[in-house]
Amino acid sequence: MRTLIQGGTVVTATDTHKADVLIDGEKVVAVGTDLKASGAKKIDASRKYVIPGGIDVHTHMELPFGGTMASDDFHTGTVAAAFGGTTSIVDFAVQGFGEPLEKARDAWLGKARGKAVIDYGLHMIVRDVSDKVIREMGTMVGEGVSSFKLFMAYPGVFMVDDASIFKALVRSAEVGGLICMHAENGGVIDVLVKKALAERKTEPKWHALTRPPEAEGEATGRAFKLAEMAGGVPLYIVHLSASQALEQVRQFRDRGLPAYAETCPQYLFLSYDNYEEPGFDGAKYVMSPPLRPKWHQDELWKGLARNDLQVVSTDHCPFCMKEGFAGLPKQKELGKGDFSKIPNGAPGVETRMVLLFDGGVVGGRITLNRWIELCSTSPAKIMGMFPRKGTIAAGSDADIVIWDPKATQTLSAKTHHMRVDYSPYEGRKVKGKATTVLSRGEVIVDDGRFLGKKGRGRFIKRGSPLLQT
Repeated sequence: MRTLIQGGTVVTATDTHKADVLIDGEKVVAVGTDLKASGAKKIDASRKYVIPGGIDVHTHMELPFGGTMASDDFHTGTVAAAFGGTTSIVDFAVQGFGEPLEKARDAWLGKARGKAVIDYGLHMIVRDVSDKVIREMGTMVGEGVSSFKLFMAYPGVFMVDDASIFKALVRSAEVGGLICMHAENGGVIDVLVKKALAERKTEPKWHALTRPPEAEGEATGRAFKLAEMAGGVPLYIVHLSASQALEQVRQFRDRGLPAYAETCPQYLFLSYDNYEEPGFDGAKYVMSPPLRPKWHQDELWKGLARNDLQVVSTDHCPFCMKEGFAGLPKQKELGKGDFSKIPNGAPGVETRMVLLFDGGVVGGRITLNRWIELCSTSPAKIMGMFPRKGTIAAGSDADIVIWDPKATQTLSAKTHHMRVDYSPYEGRKVKGKATTVLSRGEVIVDDGRFLGKKGRGRFIKRGSPLLQT
């Protein structure tokens, strides 16, 4: 089937121009003015932007955590993503201790298959950097899982030592993969958490107060030093939240090293002040790294504008506040009386694009093209999906969003599609909206209605990253 999107303004990371877009089947076949296509389905994009579908390269659907599980699965989470204008995600498969990487990959493919409504890739969380796993990394890259997440936090659960990090960095360069790092000093944090609990400091705010920004800055610098010792290996820092960590990224990039990092909307729009909300409400914002004092926001925005930060993702990992919501078990309330037991994570996959448009483009902090670069094109390049994903060009997948820059909406748990009983941005009025969403040429969202089919999403076999400093 052919589709012709007419009359809109096509916006990519590099260009903004009036043009039509012709789609044949799943691919874009032409971008130009006054395109003709007899018999094609026509979509009127007048007075709207025609943009590449958003790509969220950091989600955790159905993630087991601390005795519960993230409340969105690959169906509810990808439906929500589509409503927000995101047409691809990259989720994280979790290796079990001593288990082969392919077992984790197959388990996560099993979670996604038959549920996802948009296309999805996988990173691999590596918890056990054995010689066998080092060998398996090459196999994973060859099969399209080309990035590996390591943790410098969560001792006894995810944290690996510096020697393991170094070995994985060396191997990633050999096989054309990419290491993604959760950079916080887990040993120091563990001491601070135990001290706070011993002093009966149990409220949600202590999650933030025991994870200081210096712990993130130290770990980020150490991670890049290890990458440098490994021969200047590319390294990607996930969910960067603090100015201290950003300064480390900037220093290594200024020296010409392949240092990359993402931040998330929560660190741009929320702050430590949210932890001071009454009662247990601060638990809504318990995530790692935690929210920082408000002044960090300006530094992160500067990092986005100057390309010290290359990607905005979400770390979407929602847990409900109230037991029984949508039939789900107790989640955030597991941590009542002990902040260390609050499941870490918050929802965001549906609100990323509009928050960055409203707060960034409308707010004058980033350009329209930079918005696309941060939310679609750079994620596609760094994670090995470009030019199949992340742009509008002949031969690319027809993952396209018709975006109304004049529309307004109020963010609320009453209207969002994420399977979670709160919104971190409850009541926030924003400008911009995805009105029509196409995934591989198929309209899956139109004027507030979901038209896609459960399970239509496909696994994205990713290649090596396209990296530029």
